[in-house]
Amino acid sequence: MKDDEMALSEHIEEFSQRTIFCLIVLVLISLVCFIDVKEIVRIFQAPALGVKFLQFSPGEYFFASVKIAAFCGILISSPVILYQLFLYILPGMTKKERDILLPISLGSGILFFCGLAFSYFFLVPAALRFFIAYGSEVVEPFWSFDQYFDFVAILLFTTGLAFQVPVVQVVLGVLGIVSGQKMLSAWKYVVVICTVISAIITPSTDPVTQILLSFALIGLYLGGSGFVLLLKK
Repeated sequence: MKDDEMALSEHIEEFSQRTIFCLIVLVLISLVCFIDVKEIVRIFQAPALGVKFLQFSPGEYFFASVKIAAFCGILISSPVILYQLFLYILPGMTKKERDILLPISLGSGILFFCGLAFSYFFLVPAALRFFIAYGSEVVEPFWSFDQYFDFVAILLFTTGLAFQVPVVQVVLGVLGIVSGQKMLSAWKYVVVICTVISAIITPSTDPVTQILLSFALIGLYLGGSGFVLLLKK
C-alpha cells in the first residue's frame, strides 16, 4: 500500500511539474508573439487584399492583439505540450502501443498544420474574394479587425481538425473496426457527409470555400482508405 501511495504521489508530482512547464512555455511564447504582434497581424491581413480595417470600439485592436498572441502561442507551443504528454504516458505503455501511438500522433500533428496551411493559402483567400466581389457594387469593404480575426481563426482551426480524417481512419483500421475495402465502398456516402461537414465547420456561407474544403476532405478520406489498405498488406 505504501509503495502504491508513493508511486501515485510521484505520478502526481511529475504531472504537476510537466503541466507547469507547459504553461510557462505557453505564456512565454504568447508574450513573444504579443511583443511582435504587428508583424503577425500583417500576416493575418495579407489575404484580405483591398480591405481597410477599422476599430469600432476603444481597445478593440488591443484585445484582438491579445487573442492573436494567445492563438499563436497555443499553435507554436502545441508540439512542446504534446511532447511532454508523451514523456508522461510512455513509461506505462507497451512496445506495441508505442509503435502505434507515436506514428499516429506525428501524422496527426503534420496533418493539422497542413490543414492550417491549406486554409490560409486557399480557403481564406477564396472566401474573402467571394465576399468582396459580392458586395463591391453596393458597399465599401471596411471591416472590423476583431471580427475578421475571429473569422480567420475559426476557419484555420476547424480546417486543421477536419484534416484529422485519415488519422481516424488509420485508428479504425488498426483496431480492426473498419477495413480499407469498406471505407472505399462507402465513397458515395462520404461525398455527401464531406459536403455537409464543410457547410457546418466553415464560418462563411459562400459556396467556393465549402466546395474547396469538401474536395480536400474527400481526397483525404480516399488517401486514408488507401493507406489503411497498405497497412493490412
